[in-house]
Amino acid sequence: MAEYKQCIVIRDDLKLSKGKLAVQVAHAAVSASGWADRTTLENWKAGGQKKVVLRVAALKDLFELKETARRQGLPTALIQDAGLTEVSPGTVTVLGIGPAKTEDIDKVTKELRLL
Repeated sequence: MAEYKQCIVIRDDLKLSKGKLAVQVAHAAVSASGWADRTTLENWKAGGQKKVVLRVAALKDLFELKETARRQGLPTALIQDAGLTEVSPGTVTVLGIGPAKTEDIDKVTKELRLL
């Protein structure tokens, strides 16, 4: 059986607090998983719902990554903050990719660094 995972990619340039970052990562995980097909979602859940948190330098990197993932047919969710605490309303904070087969996600994220 194939392995599945989900990647959440954060922006290093925002310097969010740990709590704010945790909430944004959770938003991306839930939102991106909602775009996965049922079989993928079930396989991912059965395998322990593996998640990896990665980072990029800036907003443009998130947009480029989202487009690359979209072209590969991967579920994605770009998260915009409501702006009630640390950042301005509408600030794009994180990108969720997957869940999907690990080999497919790795084609898009293999060069990124872990958080």
